[in-house]
Amino acid sequence: MRVLVTGAAGFIGSHLVDRLLADGHEVAGVDDLSTGRHRDEAVELWRLDVADPALAERVAAFGPEVVCHLAAQVSVRVSVGDPLADARTNVIGTANVLEAARLAGARKVVFTSSCAVYGVPDVLPVPPDAELRPASPYAASKVAGEVYARMYTALHGLDHTVLTLANVYGPRQTPEGEAGVVSIFTDALLTGRPTRVFGDGGQTRDYVYVLDVVDAFARATGDGGSGMRLNVGTGLQTTDRELHTLVAEAAGAPDDPEFAPPRLGDLPAMSIDASRTREALGWQPRTPLLEGLKATVAWARGVRPGA
Repeated sequence: MRVLVTGAAGFIGSHLVDRLLADGHEVAGVDDLSTGRHRDEAVELWRLDVADPALAERVAAFGPEVVCHLAAQVSVRVSVGDPLADARTNVIGTANVLEAARLAGARKVVFTSSCAVYGVPDVLPVPPDAELRPASPYAASKVAGEVYARMYTALHGLDHTVLTLANVYGPRQTPEGEAGVVSIFTDALLTGRPTRVFGDGGQTRDYVYVLDVVDAFARATGDGGSGMRLNVGTGLQTTDRELHTLVAEAAGAPDDPEFAPPRLGDLPAMSIDASRTREALGWQPRTPLLEGLKATVAWARGVRPGA
């Protein structure tokens, strides 16, 4: 099967390319390389913004059966500071990818969404049919992407699956920005720099290992999950303070973070229910948190000599 991956040089996208190649698929990638890195010269990578009108011609020439759309502006804070730039990448870019897939005769688009679309949840873990309450331009842009994907299915028959991701962590994640707290803790603890926990450390998140996430994408390229929103997470809550302890244990470093005032707008708690994903794709998370953290720390040591 021919599969196109947008955001192919990024954290999750690069792992997905590896998985699809290992499964025997023909893969091409799109990435503007603003944050990612081209890791496999054997894979054709188009250095292109997903909102660029030139995308359609390149996609048509490749002729993918499935498009996995991971390219995105992923920072909530960047989206608040520049909502127009966020919308250009995440809304116009998604519309451009869907139209390119349609024109190329693709069968399906797998769209990457975020648990941020749920806002402050009524129940935990959040079911995939929960009300969408986007509280940032980033979350709103992901809702818009889901709406566009459903519309393309209804209007043009282009199948889709939405994968709504919890907090993804693992090797290749960079410590820049606010999204990758595991990477931020890991980088600081390995280099002896101070770490910081906001508020009282009681805020919770659902941490899911990147290779488990990639497994969900690989399964979604088939017929399963047609037209559905599927949560990809563990359903478990881990507090910021607990996470710091686990990363410190994996790194063999002191568990002594600084505490800072809570950040405005941070959700107090989040976890998502993946039971529908198990039914639709036969998927479930397989990597315990400490095991995944140890793998992440081992990778980080490998790219930080002397750490």
